[in-house]
Parts: sequence; C-alpha cells; structure tokens
Amino acid sequence: MATVTLDGAAITGWTAFHALSKAAFGFPDFYGNTMDAWIDCLSYLRDDDGMAAIRLKPDELLQIDILHADAWRAAQPDILDEVLYCIAGVNERYEDYGEKPALKVNLR
Repeated sequence: MATVTLDGAAITGWTAFHALSKAAFGFPDFYGNTMDAWIDCLSYLRDDDGMAAIRLKPDELLQIDILHADAWRAAQPDILDEVLYCIAGVNERYEDYGEKPALKVNLR
C-alpha cells in the first residue's frame, strides 16, 4: 500500500496545505492550488496521466497519514474538515466509475 504523510502541525492555512500536498503527492507544476484541483489530481491515481507521482494498481489504496491531526484541528478546523470531506468525495468518484475507493486516512 502506498503511503503519503502530511504534517498537520505545518498546515497554517490553505497556502501551506496546498504546498505540502503538491510535494507529498507529487502534483504537476500546473497544479491550481485549489480544492477542485486537489480532488482532480487524486481522482486519477489509477490512470497514467501524470496528475500525481503516485500510481496505484487496480483496487490498491493510498494511505494518507496525517500527523499531528489534533494540532491541525485546533489551528485550522475548517481546513481539516474540508480535506476529510473531499477525501470522501474522491472515494465516491472512484465508486461512481465502478472502482473501489482509493484513499484511506489515518489521523495521528
């Protein structure tokens, strides 16, 4: 199982979240730094289209470990809630295409 780690203590706002996400997931240079772009990039992890450095096999999960989730929730609760909501949305998108969910989150 592929794993990506995000440090919740380092997420001080949307700019930091998108910068950390771009580095962690290997998003392309043209990544738009919006949640729509984030969702789009994570919706093609099983395709060979260069939207992320990670390429999942059919039915493989990407585990997203969020370290210091409590610190992130205390400092930026709206951002963490939105990210978790969008992860669920990405998984729904995979299911809509007849695939198994691709993302699993661990709050640590």
